[in-house]
Amino acid sequence: MTPTVQAMDVRAVLREAMARLRAANVPSHTLAAELLLMHVLERDRAWIYAHPDEAIGPAQSAEYFELAARRAAGTPTQYLTGKQEFWGLEFAVTRDVLIPRPETEHVVEVALERMGKDSKDSPLGIADVGTGSGCLAVALAREFPQARLLATDISAAALAVARRNANRHDVTRRIEFAQCHLLDGFAASSLAARGSALDLIVSNPPYVRRGDAETLPREVREHEPPEALFAGAGGEELYPSLSEQAARLLRRGGVIVIELGYNSEARVCPLFESGERWRKVSTTNDLAGIPRVLAAERR
Repeated sequence: MTPTVQAMDVRAVLREAMARLRAANVPSHTLAAELLLMHVLERDRAWIYAHPDEAIGPAQSAEYFELAARRAAGTPTQYLTGKQEFWGLEFAVTRDVLIPRPETEHVVEVALERMGKDSKDSPLGIADVGTGSGCLAVALAREFPQARLLATDISAAALAVARRNANRHDVTRRIEFAQCHLLDGFAASSLAARGSALDLIVSNPPYVRRGDAETLPREVREHEPPEALFAGAGGEELYPSLSEQAARLLRRGGVIVIELGYNSEARVCPLFESGERWRKVSTTNDLAGIPRVLAAERR
């Protein structure tokens, strides 16, 4: 039960929330306290630090400390504020979708590098497999303004969030959403109806081993959707099917770019090393030096 809160100023509530989150061993407790206060006050960080003596009424203080208590109990900040930045864009997030990570931005970077500058204004056909919040599909739609995209997910609730984000960033007319497993829905899509083979496939598939659930941070294990996290006993359950579908649906010279799970490079790369189907297979490390993204070109 949240105690009655007296009127306080910005400096006081921020300090108090930081102290509570620090005591609860919340990672990046200062940032979490700032983001939650920005959300409650509907102000940016610059305003908060420029107005430390601004009074906050009891109702807003109570709302803020309630959110801080939920964060201390393990709920991710992004689910409390309902948003997360990705590729310089703000995305709505709910507990129906995985929270976009900075590491996944490497998928966009590699896709842009592989497709080349000349493709920026080309009418590409792109598929985002397991779209979740739609962060990859929306980011690529913004980067390739003439492209048509298919975004798939097994979750109807996730697709509803992705549609919201596509609408928010004004790319709804160029993204088609399909509830299906991997690319099973491609044949019924408008891209297929146009007789188009895909130019680019991207994916951040589930890749956590079921047995590793207890090693995940509490915020992830208890709050993010398990269907977006786990992929069988080994964590590589979806990669073989994805590589098979990509080999059939990509045009010659088309590119697949997928995120890798921790320590999965040695088991996933062989799927794309067939000389008959793939060439120019490469992996890209994230900022921690971990192989994070695999890319390959269809022969």
